[in-house]
Amino acid sequence: MGLNDYAKAAGLLYFGTAAEVPGPELNDVPYMTALNNSHEFGQLTATNYMKPFATEPERNVFNYSGGDVILSLAEANGQIARCHVLVWHNQLPGWLTSGTWDNATLIEIMTNHITNLVSHWGTQCYAWDVVNEAFEENGTLRHSIWYDTIGPAYIPIAFAAAEAAAPPGVKLYYNDYNIESPGPKATAAQELIASVKAQGIRVDGAGLQSHFVIGGTPSQASQEANMRAFGALGVEVAITELDIRAQTLPPSLAAQQQQKVDYYKTVAACLNVDACIGITLWDFVDTYSWIPSTFAGQGYGTPWLQPGGPGTALVKKIAYDGILEALQGVPVTRR
Repeated sequence: MGLNDYAKAAGLLYFGTAAEVPGPELNDVPYMTALNNSHEFGQLTATNYMKPFATEPERNVFNYSGGDVILSLAEANGQIARCHVLVWHNQLPGWLTSGTWDNATLIEIMTNHITNLVSHWGTQCYAWDVVNEAFEENGTLRHSIWYDTIGPAYIPIAFAAAEAAAPPGVKLYYNDYNIESPGPKATAAQELIASVKAQGIRVDGAGLQSHFVIGGTPSQASQEANMRAFGALGVEVAITELDIRAQTLPPSLAAQQQQKVDYYKTVAACLNVDACIGITLWDFVDTYSWIPSTFAGQGYGTPWLQPGGPGTALVKKIAYDGILEALQGVPVTRR
């Protein structure tokens, strides 16, 4: 049995991973063997190939080829797909960021993008991250091309467009980081979801990205309380981008042991909250993690590594055991 098997046995819908596929990973046989193993991973997310820069490289010219690859893998493997992302302030195509747009035109651009992607992939997507990272750390709305031109209404407009295009059963999520424990940003996200729903517009889920630092992960109790606060709004909750990075490399044995405990806390928190339906790693092996290119000198954030580099055998870290112990419902151990 693998992590997905244990997750489903414990009552979750899936345990999954993101992957930068298509990419060099496609030629990494050990990596692809693990990715295609539905015992370990019951759900896949495209790390980048469904983002706006990849899917609409020219205005109203859509490229679905990258997303099609990972969705075809998921279908062949019997895996669920979470589709990411429709509206974000980052990784936008150049034609969009270099243009000058009035309110009405930008709304048309945004809703057209949403309608085309949601309609094209249809029920291949279990869920869509409709709006991503709309808030600053203090809970105020982030300045972006969307907010600065359309105003705060861009968020309910985006969800309404997604709802209109989505086939029955496809879930619509708000997704963000640093909303995994109580605080201004989490409160703002909860108020946003409540506000959109109060307008009669569907929001089905809250995505808690969960990009953490070893030793800085919120307590299990605070994560559980926060998940319950989202669940009380009548939405499901998912951990959507989990990794727990070391800020100093190579990590000490004590840091590796702490990483195991930190993974345990987050997985156990999800299991203890009825609203939490699944967990996604933001890639599963350090070789292809986003962390080193974003946080200089940091890394070691995933549960697997390839000591010999790309194309070589995968090795499970003790962090894997932390996930497994949480899914099995046994107390975390240090080793």
